[in-house]
Amino acid sequence: MATPAAPAVEASAYGLTGALQQGGAPTWTVLIILVLMSAASWYVIFTKLWEQHRVLVQSREVGAAFWNAPSLKDATKKLEENTAYRQIVEDGLDADAQYVKIPNAIDQHEWLNDSLERSVGSINARLGSGLAILATVGATSPFVGLFGTVNGIYGALVQIGASGQASIGKVAGPVGEALIMTSIGLAVAVPAVLGYNWLSRRNKTIAERIGSFAIDVHAYLVSGGAVRPEFKASPAAAAKKPAPVKH
Repeated sequence: MATPAAPAVEASAYGLTGALQQGGAPTWTVLIILVLMSAASWYVIFTKLWEQHRVLVQSREVGAAFWNAPSLKDATKKLEENTAYRQIVEDGLDADAQYVKIPNAIDQHEWLNDSLERSVGSINARLGSGLAILATVGATSPFVGLFGTVNGIYGALVQIGASGQASIGKVAGPVGEALIMTSIGLAVAVPAVLGYNWLSRRNKTIAERIGSFAIDVHAYLVSGGAVRPEFKASPAAAAKKPAPVKH
C-alpha cells in the first residue's frame, strides 16, 4: 500500500507574505516603521549628497577669476546666488560696512573674524542638519526589527503550546517571520550607518575648504584688498603666452 504524499507547503507561507499574515498587527506595525525609517534615511542621503555636490562645485569656481576681480563686490557677482561661498563674501562685506558705525568699540580684525565665523558656522550647521536622522535610524532600526523577532518567537511558542507538539510545520512560519523582521531591520540600519559616516567625512572636507576661504576673505577685507590668494598660471595658459622678442 503506497504511503500518501505529504501535503505541499506553499513557499509563500514562509516568506514575507506569510510572516505578515501570521504576525498580525504587531508585524505590520514593525514593517511600516522600518519602511518609513528607510525612506527617511535615503531621502537624507540623497538630499545631503546634492547639497555637498553644490558646495564642492562652488569651491572649484573660486579661483583666479574670482580673486583677480577689481573688487570683492565684483567678484561676488561671479558666484551663484544663495550659495555657501557667496554667503560668506556677502556676510563679510556687510560686516565691513557695519564696522564704520562702531570703529572705536571693537577692533576691525576681531569684528570681521567673529562675523565670518558665524557665517561659516551657519553653513556647517546647515550641511550637518539631517545627519541625526541617519544616526537615529542606524542605531534603532535593528532593535525595531528585534521587536519583530521577539513577536515571531512568541507566536511560535504559542502555536507549540496550543498544538501540544513542536513540529516543523507549527514553528517554521513564526520563526521565519522572526528572521525576516531581523533581516529587514539590518537592511535599514546598514545604509543609514554607512551614509552617516560618508556624509560626515565629506562635511569635514567641505568645512576645511570653507574655513580657508573665510580666512582669505578676512585677510582681503582687513588689508583693503592688498592681501589675496595668488594663483599660478596653468601650463596651458603659460604655453599660449608669446615668447619674448629678442632685439
